[in-house]
Amino acid sequence: MKKLLFYFILISNAAFSQMPDISNVWLNNGKTYTGTIGSKNQEIKLKIDISEQDRKNDQEYFVSGYTLVDKNYTKFEGKFKIKKYKDSGKKGSVYGEYELAEEYKGKHSGMFSGKFVYTFRWDKNNEKIEQQYIELAGDWKSYDGTLDFKTRLQNSQ
Repeated sequence: MKKLLFYFILISNAAFSQMPDISNVWLNNGKTYTGTIGSKNQEIKLKIDISEQDRKNDQEYFVSGYTLVDKNYTKFEGKFKIKKYKDSGKKGSVYGEYELAEEYKGKHSGMFSGKFVYTFRWDKNNEKIEQQYIELAGDWKSYDGTLDFKTRLQNSQ
């Protein structure tokens, strides 16, 4: 009976365990994500100013910030959803999806959506994350449906 109770408690703890809050990761130490948009590889910058873990679903993060393409500055809100995590001791990887909705400003505003990969090295001696790399790969579609571009962004090191 004691073994059965022990296993029940162990399973309950695993089922209700909380994902650690990694919302500060998406802030990228206050730096912008840089990359390209469209077939001509036009430069795009994305800055996340606010990142908060969803209290009801600890695998999701609400984010907001702005994008900058040429002189087109647009605010956005959206979310990052963690789908999978891999840990190999010294190196970790987090995989997921993102969706970011820009505020409506006419033809050059729309939705970003795609997948992200966050990789990092763990220094056991200092108990700190080192060599963080975040890549966002996906699409941007204008709200009016006339523009559709591939996007690729990464964090600034």
